Amino acid sequence: MAINKYEELQRLTETGNRVTVPFEIDGKTYIRAFQPRERLFVLGAGHIAQPVCRYAADLGFTVTVVDDRPDFANRARFPEAETVVCDAFSSAIPKLDIKAQDYIVIVTRGHRYDGECLRAILSREARPKYLGMIGSKRRVIELLNLLQQEGFSRDDLDRIYAPIGVDIHALTIKEIAISIVAQLIQARRETEGRQEKGTLLVMDDIDPALLKFLSRADVPKAAILVYETSGSTPAKAGAIMAVDHEFQTAGTIGGGCGEAAVRLQAYDLIGTGEKRCVEVDLSNDLAEEEGMVCGGRMKILIQDVGGAQEES
Repeated sequence: MAINKYEELQRLTETGNRVTVPFEIDGKTYIRAFQPRERLFVLGAGHIAQPVCRYAADLGFTVTVVDDRPDFANRARFPEAETVVCDAFSSAIPKLDIKAQDYIVIVTRGHRYDGECLRAILSREARPKYLGMIGSKRRVIELLNLLQQEGFSRDDLDRIYAPIGVDIHALTIKEIAISIVAQLIQARRETEGRQEKGTLLVMDDIDPALLKFLSRADVPKAAILVYETSGSTPAKAGAIMAVDHEFQTAGTIGGGCGEAAVRLQAYDLIGTGEKRCVEVDLSNDLAEEEGMVCGGRMKILIQDVGGAQEES
């Protein structure tokens, strides 16, 4: 892919939209998605909200926590949250600018507040991608029936994940949080639409520094993409990095000896206008050096990144 394509990719990802880029490798098309960090709004700052926030942040969600109690809605309790809002739910929710790609978890301290949250959310034009609410089946049914009587759409109410979470027979606070986050993962992955096994690459994160590095037209460089893996590998398909003519790098394909060897090959390709596929075998001696329990293989595309006037 040429520099002008990386410039366009950087511009599109900055708009907050999901972007997909095809790579033609050995007669097969691989799709690398660039997914902006998804937003999760956790309404309620009680004990379940804490591990939900922690686990979701670790999975790449940008988390906002909302509660009207200062002793609960504070940075000390939610260090992983991007934002902590201390305000009444009915006042805070209209200010959140909820969009169709957002996720909402309702874990307030009672159904009075659950209803307050749902009324504020369902009164908005935009519906979130995921909306889940904690509670017993009986209390959930009672609340949803009440909201229907108030005039809210039954279709909208039926789309709420309630009671929230994947049924893993969770009992403890952390187990319940895991069941909730597992359901977030389900919602995240169910619309990916894999066309063929292996064609949609696993990693879909956005590294702004890497895209900026690749977009620089004044610096000769080569791009490195992991497009297939098997066994135990330090990076999954979709990992990207780049190396320039001064051997400066951005991104990573897992580090270690395997990455170092590929960087050297990429450096040699700079300025040639060529691309090549290599395979890194992390089994046997190399795996032992890296301290891996078992080895694996990575198939990697290395491509010289040409000038802005060239096409991929």
